Amino acid sequence: MTSDNTSPLASSRSIATFSELSPDRAEDVLRLLSESALEDGQQAVSEQGRLQLKGGAREGVRHLLLTLGDELVGYGQLEDTDPVEAPAAELVVHPAHRGHGHGRALGTAMLNESGKRLRVWAHGGHSAARHLAQVLGLTLFRELRQMRRPLEGLDLADKLPGGVRVRAFVPGQDDTAWLAVNAAAFAHHPEQGSLTQRDLDDRIGETWFDPAGFFLAFRGDDLVGFHWTKVHAEEGLGEVYVLGVRPGSQGGGLGKALTTIGLRHLAAQGLPTAMLYVDADNKPAVAVYERLGFVTHETDLMYRTES
Repeated sequence: MTSDNTSPLASSRSIATFSELSPDRAEDVLRLLSESALEDGQQAVSEQGRLQLKGGAREGVRHLLLTLGDELVGYGQLEDTDPVEAPAAELVVHPAHRGHGHGRALGTAMLNESGKRLRVWAHGGHSAARHLAQVLGLTLFRELRQMRRPLEGLDLADKLPGGVRVRAFVPGQDDTAWLAVNAAAFAHHPEQGSLTQRDLDDRIGETWFDPAGFFLAFRGDDLVGFHWTKVHAEEGLGEVYVLGVRPGSQGGGLGKALTTIGLRHLAAQGLPTAMLYVDADNKPAVAVYERLGFVTHETDLMYRTES
């Protein structure tokens, strides 16, 4: 999320809303996001949001394109799939076009599209984003921490509970079982728990996907937990991408053991650092990760309307 002031350029500004983007338009948006990330130090739109740019229409997803003449200078995405919460939004203005009121115009358009009910992510929690949230009348709602730890000299126990075995995910064979356990483990977390087969296929189709780093824990024939790791090769980072334990199977050290198995795998790839995301108000999880040597690196903030 970016902030800027009003300017005479407003007269040439146009904002259009689409339920799906053509391949060319999607590439234009991805280029805008990449150029903005170079300036900002992180992506303004999440991985899920970037995946939703491609492959046609997605239920509940709308794309707002802000242009000056024929030039794309701003992008916003609305996702209205949560049956209870307000639509979630992410937005960005190209660094070369900030300071001219485009962020405020895009944010206002998204408020109008959402019926004045909105949750907006500000990745990195920059001061400009905080200012824009204030201008739009939004208040702080959620804090998502990115935590990191070095992988060199990893010294963690990975003893599994009795009767549990671990193997790698097999695409096409384990999809249904994994989706069910993921939904159960993240029933309180709709962004993760609502993943569908299409969402899983999107990720399997990405160049970073490696089933050897996707660990499944079984007790007998029942899937009871998993640790999906991800490698960010350009940044030299390994990620605890998704870690989940089926309700009723928590305790006994399964989560910690799966975490360690994944971290050992990432260390074996020669990666110097591991990262993960966790909600700041999830005190038990934060405490577990701190005991595993993770410390807060940066914070993403979510703002929302009062209604």
